[in-house]
Amino acid sequence: MANIKSSIKDIITSAKKTERNRSATSGLKTAVRKAEKAIAAKDPAAKEAVTASQSALDVAAKKKLIHANAAARKKSRITKKLNAATKK
Repeated sequence: MANIKSSIKDIITSAKKTERNRSATSGLKTAVRKAEKAIAAKDPAAKEAVTASQSALDVAAKKKLIHANAAARKKSRITKKLNAATKK
C-alpha cells in the first residue's frame, strides 16, 4: 500500500473508475450480444436490437471505454450481419 497521501487518493480514484468502466463495458457487451443473438434467430425485433447496440457503442466510444475505430468496426460488422440475414 502507498504511503503518500496523494498516491492513496489515486488508488481509490482508480478503483472507482475501474468499477464504473467495468459496469459500462459489461452493459455494452450485453447489448452487442443481444443484437447478434436476435440476428441469428431471425427475430423481427433484430433491427431495434441492432440500433440499441449501435447507440451503446457510440456512447462507449464517446466515453473512451473503447476506441472510436473499434466501435465503428463493431457497428459495421453487426450491420453487415443484419443486412445478410434480412436479404435472404
